[in-house]
This record gives sequence, structure tokens and C-alpha cells, in this order.
Amino acid sequence: MDFATLAAQLNAGTILPEGIVIITLLVVLVGDLIVGRSSSNWTPYVAVAGLLAAIAALCLQWDNTNTISFLGGFNSDALSLVFRGIIALTAAVTILISVRYVLQTGTALAEFIGILLTATLGGMFLSGADELVMIFISLETLSISSYLLTGYTKRDPRSNEAALKYLLIGASSSAVFLYGISLLYGLSGGQTTLSAIAANLSTVNNGESLGLVIALIFAIAGIAFKISAVPFHQWTPDVYEGSPTPVVAFLSVGSKAAGFALAIRLLTSAFPALTEQWHFVFTALAILSMVLGNVVALAQTSMKRLLAYDWFSRRNRSRLLQHDILYVGLPVHEPRRFRLHHSVLPADRNRPNQRILRLISKRSVANFSIEYLPAFPRRNSAAGWILRQNLSILGRLASWTLRLSYPGINYQRSFNLLLHPRR
Repeated sequence: MDFATLAAQLNAGTILPEGIVIITLLVVLVGDLIVGRSSSNWTPYVAVAGLLAAIAALCLQWDNTNTISFLGGFNSDALSLVFRGIIALTAAVTILISVRYVLQTGTALAEFIGILLTATLGGMFLSGADELVMIFISLETLSISSYLLTGYTKRDPRSNEAALKYLLIGASSSAVFLYGISLLYGLSGGQTTLSAIAANLSTVNNGESLGLVIALIFAIAGIAFKISAVPFHQWTPDVYEGSPTPVVAFLSVGSKAAGFALAIRLLTSAFPALTEQWHFVFTALAILSMVLGNVVALAQTSMKRLLAYDWFSRRNRSRLLQHDILYVGLPVHEPRRFRLHHSVLPADRNRPNQRILRLISKRSVANFSIEYLPAFPRRNSAAGWILRQNLSILGRLASWTLRLSYPGINYQRSFNLLLHPRR
């Protein structure tokens, strides 16, 4: 086999965005090794520039017709491009909001960025992985980096506790998932690519067997741990509460996006004969996640725990409701005291709260309470203005969504009364 044939089969150009991220990672690590702590003045911007360059490379690959690479191990289709772009963009935003935060904790910024870029690499490869070995290696790359990010503020005991919980539960979920894909490997006759697995399984009892159902159950259980679906969500509030705030932003968006990409590709490619079964399971998980996440969030006093329940309830909405709504705690000023109202907000429109949480948490305030939130605008006028504007936008979005479902009711006026009560 000559070099031209080998290069055509590998089709390495499909992982150009990941190659850019790898080069950026090496530049950050080597630069920090040579320059020292003063590298914190330029390493964040180099990392962000590399991630933006990777996003640009993903955009240039949108019309690419030859998407299979590395002998079927990687698929750079439209699904992969979208999720890889989301993960890279999330990492870039996380770096920008974490510079001052990490420096105030007294830890090394370049090491934090290096671990975050490694997690980004794992998530991007996981979004396009089309082979069992590559799926598991990419998943573990993302998981181990996430454990390190969770416990990065090692002087904070709550961060250490969160990292330990995340490590133990994550290792258990990885073992469950590995057992499921090992069953899939055996039932398919030793195939590792998802397309070959589906082709071989279709010839065994018309694709229906007890072993295949067991493999599906274990695979879904492992994926549900990663995306924090009820009842596999127990680790999420504790880990989010103890983790550094920028890490929470990355885990809630980038890590979960990679998990959903894995679920879509694995279940649609390897289990076409059990489509109705896994559709039913994910529908049940989505309903349970919405109900429990929204209800339990009402009783939370920690801002991070409240957002943890809110995030995993919204992530698992799936395709069930056109106008899904959820409850989120909003601070409202009253003449004599501050009170916590729970207002109705449209799902997937509460992301500005992540910015609010970053602004009000300069250090790893794991026990940050909602009671502190009303006094925050008085201490920081700029951030207070952002907080009020975000809540106003959420109120308008809630009003528009509810008008579609229940016309004739002035929800915007009710929300404005909450934000600007009469004295």
C-alpha cells in the first residue's frame, strides 16, 4: 500500500479542528514551562484564538462530502460539526470568564487552560467517534479532565469533595457503559465500527435478542449518568456546588453536549432494531428529569444547586413539549425585606443566569446562598444592572411563550410587577 492510498483511507483532514486544538494546547503548556507564571498574561488569548480557529475550520468543512476517516473510526458529518462547534465555543467562553477567577484562587492559569483544552479535545473526538474503542477513549479523556477541573481549587475542601464524588460515580458509570459496549462487541462477532455492528446484528434473530436488550440497557445507563438524567442525576448538584464556577459552566454545556452527541450516534447507528425501545426509555427519562428537576429546584437555597437542577431538567426536555416552561427562583425587592419569588420562565431561555452566577462568585463559594443575591446589585452596580436586564429579558420571553399557549393573559405586566413592585 503506497502513501497516497493510505492518506486517502485515513482522510486526516477531517480532524483539522482537533489538530488546531492540539497545537494550541502544546503552545500553552510549553510557553508556560519556559516563561513561568507571567505566561498568564497571554496564554488565555492564545487558547481562545486557537479555539476560534478550530471553529472556523469546522465551518469550512460543512460542505465536505467525504466525511469518513481513519478507516471508519471517525465521522465528520453535520451532526459532528455542530456538536464539535458547540464544545469549542463553550471552552472559549469558559476560558474568558475564568481568567480572573483562577488567578484569585492562587492556582496556575496555564495548567487550568491545558486541562480544559484536553477536555475539549475529548468532547470533540467523542462527538465524531464512530468506533467503540475511539468512543471509550474519547469519553475517558473528557471524563478524567472533568474530574481534574472539578477539584482544581485544591485548597477548597468542597472542591476536593466534589472531585472525589465525581470520580467515584464517573468511574462506575464508565464501567457500566463499557460492559454494555463489550456485549455489543461480542454479539456483533468482534466488530468495532458502529455501521458494521448494526449490519451484523441485523442477521442475528432479525436484530432482536435478549443480549442486545441488555447491552442497550447498560449503554443507556452509562450515557444517562453522563448527561445527568433522572434517576442517574445524584452527583450533579453536589459536584456543581463544590466545583469552581467557570468549570460548572463548561460541565453544564460542553460536557453534556458531547454526551448527547454520543447518545444520538450510538443509539441510532448500533441499535436500529430497538428504536422503539430506546425512544420509550429516553422519553421516560426526559419526563422524570423535567418533573423532578423543576420541583426540587424550588426548595434549594444554594444558587449552584438550584441551577444544577434547572440545567439538568432543561437538558432532558428532549422533544416532548413545544412550549415547555419551568420554575426558576428570582429575587424581588419589597419595601421592608427581600423575598424569593418563583416565576415561570420558558425552557432553554435561562442561560444568562450562568453569567450572573459568575459575577456574584469571585471565588469557589460552594455554599453561596440565594439570600445574598438581592443585596448583590447594591454592591456592584454594573453587575446589578446586568442582573436586572437579564431578568427583564427572561420576563419578556416568558410572556411570549405563555401567550402562545394561553392567549389573553398579560404575563408581562405580572412579571414587571415582580421586578418593580409598588412602594
